[in-house]
Amino acid sequence: MARREDMRERIIAAAADLLAAGGQESVTTRSVSAAAGVQPPAIYRLFGDMQGLLDAVAAEGFARYLSEKKDQPLSADPIDDLRAGWDLHVEFGLRHPAHYRLMYQHATDEAARQTQEILRAILLRAAAAGLLRVPVERAAQIVHAACMGLTLSLISLPPEERDLPASAALRESVLAAITGQEPDAAERDPVRHAVALRALLEETEGGFTPGERTLFGELLDRVAGRG
Repeated sequence: MARREDMRERIIAAAADLLAAGGQESVTTRSVSAAAGVQPPAIYRLFGDMQGLLDAVAAEGFARYLSEKKDQPLSADPIDDLRAGWDLHVEFGLRHPAHYRLMYQHATDEAARQTQEILRAILLRAAAAGLLRVPVERAAQIVHAACMGLTLSLISLPPEERDLPASAALRESVLAAITGQEPDAAERDPVRHAVALRALLEETEGGFTPGERTLFGELLDRVAGRG
């Protein structure tokens, strides 16, 4: 039994490494069996088929993710804990993009339940403190859908094209939607004005030299990026 379990773990680890290195298309019977040092029939004997193996790899990814979530310390402020949970989720997806995609293609009911339980526990604390303007279940759906959608969007882009500040911007918008607490106006207004001026700069044909236009655009982008 121990030998069978050891072989199973070795095959999952080999498939996970291939997934990280070359994406899902690189995870084949031949490549996994060669990397794990087993014969191809062993994969079918232990997992049924390649679909079963991918399900096991996805479950292993969820186990790692849930371990990180459970190890994350909680603060006295549930809204700050929501921020930390959002950031951990996005960061995990950026560290393991191929694994992340697989996880949400092959998510089991149990994995989804455990993920939702952690989020729901924080939202229950927020609700008990009078900080939510929507029911807990709806808030959980909103936060999870927005965070997952953003993460999938970011990992679909080349690293140099990812707008990482967009994560914090969307996070704060989602928190504002479920709590009714708008971001501080003193922090928000300069960003709004910078975005508006940047749009006007794009529409204005004259009045600036090419160098002035470039410099002005860079300064406005820097201010808008703070948002």
